[in-house]
Amino acid sequence: MSIPHFTAAPSDRSLRGPLLLLASVAGAAIANIYYNQPLLDSFSQSFPQSAPWIGAVPTVTQIGFAVGMLLLAPLGDRIDRRRLILLQIAGICVALLVAATAPTLPVLIGASLAIGVLATMAQQAGPFAAELAPPAQRGHAIGTVYSGLLLGILLARTGAGFVAEYFGWRAVFAASIVVMLVLAVVVATRLPPSKPTSTQPYGELLVSPWHLAVELHGLREAALTGASLFAAFSLFWSVLSLLLVSAPFHLGPQAAGLFGIVGAVGAYVAPWAGILADRRGPRAVISLAIGLIAVAFVVFGFSGASISGLVIGVIVLDIGLQMAQVSNQSRIFALKPEARSCLNTVYMMCYFIGGAAGSATGAVAWHAFGWTGVCIAGLLFSALAGWNHMRGR
Repeated sequence: MSIPHFTAAPSDRSLRGPLLLLASVAGAAIANIYYNQPLLDSFSQSFPQSAPWIGAVPTVTQIGFAVGMLLLAPLGDRIDRRRLILLQIAGICVALLVAATAPTLPVLIGASLAIGVLATMAQQAGPFAAELAPPAQRGHAIGTVYSGLLLGILLARTGAGFVAEYFGWRAVFAASIVVMLVLAVVVATRLPPSKPTSTQPYGELLVSPWHLAVELHGLREAALTGASLFAAFSLFWSVLSLLLVSAPFHLGPQAAGLFGIVGAVGAYVAPWAGILADRRGPRAVISLAIGLIAVAFVVFGFSGASISGLVIGVIVLDIGLQMAQVSNQSRIFALKPEARSCLNTVYMMCYFIGGAAGSATGAVAWHAFGWTGVCIAGLLFSALAGWNHMRGR
């Protein structure tokens, strides 16, 4: 099967297939670090003697992802990204097989660390899309890929819980192996090779992202804005299940998974956000996104006891986050096209640090001040993003 040829200015039709494939890679890869979160009770039943250490599984997976961002993500500037994605798919399939057949909790924890490291193939998709698309379509291309990424994040927990309920937790990892193998075949036959833009030795490549962070003000600004907004997003999702099990809802923790499906509706906005960024400029779209996220927390604050209010707020929150993410990445990839993977490493490391900070803040705000405190914290993160964004004008 022949590989499609891309000219300097590919048509919308010639781009559509590769972009949807990259979106699928991003979503399927990132989902692997979230599958284990609804499975903790199942792990406890399989490994009752190790129950106190069950919480280490998702923690180690996240640590692995951070390690992979540092050690593997920058390689996209030096190695053909298609080849790198295929190598990481092969590695993650081995790690998933070990997880699916783990006889003890330590083996599962070790496999989870490897899964986190290798799931960073998701971070090759955005720079790859930016490389394939001409400048006038770059925002749309990044938006398409980010739709897949966010769908993977939002639907992974729901899908894993459903599969585990009917087939057991080991089937979750087995199903992921099948998905990744199918993607490997399609990537190998349908995705064009990328052109490496760096000849730096590996050691220099590892420190290059941090040199860029010092050098490029625009990168630092985008990273702080993105981190602040993802903190607000993560803050909400980290306490939603606590809100839903309390009065007046008494719905049970599984209801949070259904809200993930509601939030996934907003993923379809990302490509349109990219088009808007291409036409109006990323800064204008980021301003609008910050305003939407602030509005979402106002809605949460005034209608937190209403399911309809929560649904509206979730949709607005997800739309705002996607608009900001697509526009921020469109900005940073234009700063130094030859170093897109390194730029993405800095941005996404800050992004996930912001998410961790938001989750931690959410827990503290909920226990100290209740739902009102959570909403105020979300507004403060939005205000930080707005201040940083306006300061960069």
